[in-house]
Amino acid sequence: MTKKQKGILFIITSAFCFSLMNMFVKLSGDLPSVQKSFFRNLVAVVVAAILLKRSGAAFRWKKGNLGLLIARSVFGTLGILCNYYAISHMNLADASMLNKLSPFFVILFSYFFLKEKVTPTQAFCVIVAFLGSLFIIKPGFAFGDTLPALLGFFGGFGAGAAYTAVRGLGLKGENGSFIVFFFSVFSCVAILPALIFIYEPMSPLQLLYLILAGVCASGGQFAITAAYANAPASEISIYDYSIVIFASIWSFLFWHDIPDALSVIGYLIIFGSSLLMFLYNSKRAKQRN
Repeated sequence: MTKKQKGILFIITSAFCFSLMNMFVKLSGDLPSVQKSFFRNLVAVVVAAILLKRSGAAFRWKKGNLGLLIARSVFGTLGILCNYYAISHMNLADASMLNKLSPFFVILFSYFFLKEKVTPTQAFCVIVAFLGSLFIIKPGFAFGDTLPALLGFFGGFGAGAAYTAVRGLGLKGENGSFIVFFFSVFSCVAILPALIFIYEPMSPLQLLYLILAGVCASGGQFAITAAYANAPASEISIYDYSIVIFASIWSFLFWHDIPDALSVIGYLIIFGSSLLMFLYNSKRAKQRN
C-alpha cells in the first residue's frame, strides 16, 4: 500500500470516527452542550496524557507558543459547544456539513493572521461555499429552526480559527499530543463553572454515550494526524467529506431523517467548491514539484 493510499484510508477512518462521535452526542439526548463537551474532552485529556507520558515529551509548551495555544483552546471550545448544540437540534448530516466549512475559514484566518496568500480561485471557492451554507441554514423568521443552523455555521467558524492556530503551532514545532492535551484541559476547566450550575443528572446509558463520543473523538484525532503524516492535504483532504455520507446513514437508521432538497443543494455546492479547491491545490503542488 502506498503512502497516499494509507493517507486516504486514515482520513476516511477519521471521518468515520468523527461521525460516530456526532452520533453518540446526539444519542445522549437533551443534555446541555456544556455537559456533553466536558465529558468528551475529559476522555481526550486522559488519552493525550497517556500518549505524552509514553512518548517522554514534556507537559509544557515551547517558548512563545502560549498565545496560540490559548487561541486554539478558546476557539476550539466555542466551536465544539456550537457544533454540539447544532447536532442535538438538527439533522445530523446538515450539522456535519456546516462544521465542514472549517477549511474555508482556515483560508480566511491564514490570510489575516498567518499572512498566507489567497489566490482568486481560493477566494471564489470560499464565497461559493458560504453561499451554499445558506441552503442548509435556510434563514427565515422561524428563529427556533434557524438558531441551530446558525450555531452550526459558527461551529465551523470556531473550528477554522482553532485549526489556524494549530497550523501556526505546527510551524513553531509544538508537540501535537501536547496541543490536544492543553486544549482538552483548558476546555474542561473553562466550562466547569457553567457545568456546576446547569448540570443535569444522566442515566448510565447517557454517560456511556458521552464516553464513547470522547473515545471516537480521540480516534478521529489520531487518524487524521496519521493521514496527514502519510500524504499532503492537497492529495487527500477531499476524502474528509465522507463524514456527510456516514452522518446521513446514522441519521436515517436512528432518527429516520432525510435531508430536504435545499440541504442537498447546499451539500452539492459546498462539496463542489471543496472539490474545485482540492483540484486547484493539487495542480499547484505538482507545479511546485
